[in-house]
Amino acid sequence: MRIVVTVVGQDKVGIIAKVTNILANNQVNVLNINQNIMDGFFNMVLIADMTDSKMSIKTLKEHLDRLSKEIGLEIRVQSEDIFTAMHQI
Repeated sequence: MRIVVTVVGQDKVGIIAKVTNILANNQVNVLNINQNIMDGFFNMVLIADMTDSKMSIKTLKEHLDRLSKEIGLEIRVQSEDIFTAMHQI
């Protein structure tokens, strides 16, 4: 299953490293990452593949929710299908 991870908030050192570390430690493969910073505001969209992960998307969300609270950013995880359906015009 492919997922979309979005991260938004004030820029600080280590955001990408912390998010991708959780993914890598759980065999979630990053396929594409796009991030930008505008006036100190960080925005990232990451596409990843969970095919080889033994972790459920629910458990991954819980891990990233804890990180979100720890670093003070909004982190969301959705299956690619749900993300695409929600963003169609």
